[in-house]
Amino acid sequence: MTDRPIDPDVDLHVPAQRTELHWPVLAAIAAGGALGALARHAVQVALPAPPGGFPWATFWINVSGCLLIGVLMVLITEVRQAHRLARPFLGVGVLGGYTTFSAYAVDFVRLVQDRAPVTGLAYLAGTMAAALAAVAAGMWLTRRIAGVKADTR
Repeated sequence: MTDRPIDPDVDLHVPAQRTELHWPVLAAIAAGGALGALARHAVQVALPAPPGGFPWATFWINVSGCLLIGVLMVLITEVRQAHRLARPFLGVGVLGGYTTFSAYAVDFVRLVQDRAPVTGLAYLAGTMAAALAAVAAGMWLTRRIAGVKADTR
């Protein structure tokens, strides 16, 4: 583990940063979120799920987004120091707007209502397992390519 703060964009140990609004950070998150949401919408339009069918679009959105989150976090915390707005724009904004665990929950409910509870349960468990594996794979692959060893403390 590093001694870096969990949120390098705002240091809550500095009293002034606890109450002030951080307009550049908020603008970066908003701009990234809009781009991520547009990308998610495009994928969902391209891969619609039929009633009772497996929601592949949401599944692949969440898995690919989690893979990219793993890649991003290694790149900006272990490989090189990034601009202070890179994580808010790319991580919280773009990838936060792209991934959609709220749609994941709605898809599960829809599958149960469409009388496809087995598909719903497979989707529920499969998405979570694949998303967690994708984060780990993204981190592992990025470290391997960049030649960075994971901190095992």
